Amino acid sequence: QVRLVESGGGLVQPGGSLRLSCAASGSIFSVNAVDWYRQAPGNQRELVAHISGGGATVYADAVKGRFTISRDNAKSTVYLQMNSLKPEDTAVYYCSLGVSWGHGTQVTVSS
Repeated sequence: QVRLVESGGGLVQPGGSLRLSCAASGSIFSVNAVDWYRQAPGNQRELVAHISGGGATVYADAVKGRFTISRDNAKSTVYLQMNSLKPEDTAVYYCSLGVSWGHGTQVTVSS
């Protein structure tokens, strides 16, 4: 099982930016897809972005054009660049690889 650790969350004003990181242990990282999910209070966990082992990406409609997922296989890390943040982006963000999940990082968008 892979160990995943998210970082980079915080408090940001609407319109601001954050970059989340998901650092993974294990040698299988480079061949596997990684997903970013988020869960807001009272809501179900939802898929935000997906990146395949080959670098192909998919985004939820709510974040298209604002968020960018990328990966650095040499560092076993996946990033989520979040721009033009909105209050509705407030949630705990999790990364997932296979059946493994991180503990999440809180993102709060508020003035």
